[in-house]
Amino acid sequence: MKFHYNKTTIQQFRRQLTIRERALPILKNKETVLRQEEKRIAKELESLLEEREVVEKKLQVFQSLWGEFPSILTLNKLDVHQKKIVGVKVPEVNKVSFHVADVSWWNYPAWVPLGINILQQVIALDIRIRVKSQQIELVNVARKKTTQKVNLYEKVQIPAYEDAILKIKRFLEDKENISKAAQKIVKKRKGEGVAV
Repeated sequence: MKFHYNKTTIQQFRRQLTIRERALPILKNKETVLRQEEKRIAKELESLLEEREVVEKKLQVFQSLWGEFPSILTLNKLDVHQKKIVGVKVPEVNKVSFHVADVSWWNYPAWVPLGINILQQVIALDIRIRVKSQQIELVNVARKKTTQKVNLYEKVQIPAYEDAILKIKRFLEDKENISKAAQKIVKKRKGEGVAV
C-alpha cells in the first residue's frame, strides 16, 4: 500500500477503514445466510431427486411399452421467474403445464393415460431438478465471493489500513518530536550566545 505521510492520508484511511469495519458484520451475516440457503436448497434438491427415483421406477414398469407410446404429449408452458435470495437472483419454477393432443382414446391402449401422467411427472421433476441445481450454483458462487470479500476485509485491508495509519501517526509524531528538539537546541544555542 503506497501512501503519503500526512494528516490528509490518515483521514482518508480512517474513512476507508470505517467503511470496511461497518461492512464486515453485514458481509459475515450475508455469508452465513447464503450458507444456510445453500443447505436448504440442497435438501430440496435431494427431496426432488428421491421423488424422481420413485417416478423412475414407475417409468420402468412401462419400459417395454414406450415404443408404442403416441406423440401426443407436449410441454405447453414453463413459467419460471427470478427471485432474490439474499440479493442473489435465482430462477424459480412457478408452473409446468402440458398439452395432450385431442385424440380418440378408443384407439390407444388403456395404459396410455397413466403413461402420460408418469411422463408429466418425470419432465416436471427434471425441470425442477435442473432449476434447483442452478439455484445451488448461483448461491454457491455468491457465497464464495462474499467469503472472499470477508477474508479480504478481515485479513488484508483492515489490518493494512490500521498498520498504515499507525505508521503515519508515528512518522508525524517523530517529525514533531524532532522539530521540537531542534527548536530547543536552537533556543538553547541562542540562549548560550546571549550569555557569552
